Amino acid sequence: VQLQASGGGLVQPGGSLRLSCAASTSAPHINIMGWYRQAPGRQRELVATMWFYGRSGRNYARSAKGRFTISGDVAKNEVYLQMNSLRPEDTATYYCYVNVPRPTDSTLILEYWGQGTQVTVSS
Repeated sequence: VQLQASGGGLVQPGGSLRLSCAASTSAPHINIMGWYRQAPGRQRELVATMWFYGRSGRNYARSAKGRFTISGDVAKNEVYLQMNSLRPEDTATYYCYVNVPRPTDSTLILEYWGQGTQVTVSS
C-alpha cells in the first residue's frame, strides 16, 4: 500500500485546513481509512476514521468532534479531513491510515500509515 497525503501547513488559531490522502493498493478493497496524529513528545493518537467497506460509520477522537469532518471517495481510495476552528494543541504531524484485508486470510488485517504531513497552528 502506498499513501500520499497533502494539505498540511501553517494556520492561525481559529483557521481551517483540509488534508487529503490517496491510497494505492492491490488489495481487493480498503476496510478503513482515516487519520492519526503525533505531537512532539506524545504518542500517536487517532483523529478520525471511516469505514470504506463492509460497514458504515465514522469514528472521531473527542478532541476532533464538532470541529473536524472526515469524508472519503471509495471509488478513488481517497480520504479527506476538514479541520475547522484549529487550536495550537492541534499542532502535530498528521498521518494517513489505511486498513486492508490480508491477502492470505481476509479475516485478518494489515495496517499502514503514510509519511505524515505537518500541521502547525500558531499566531
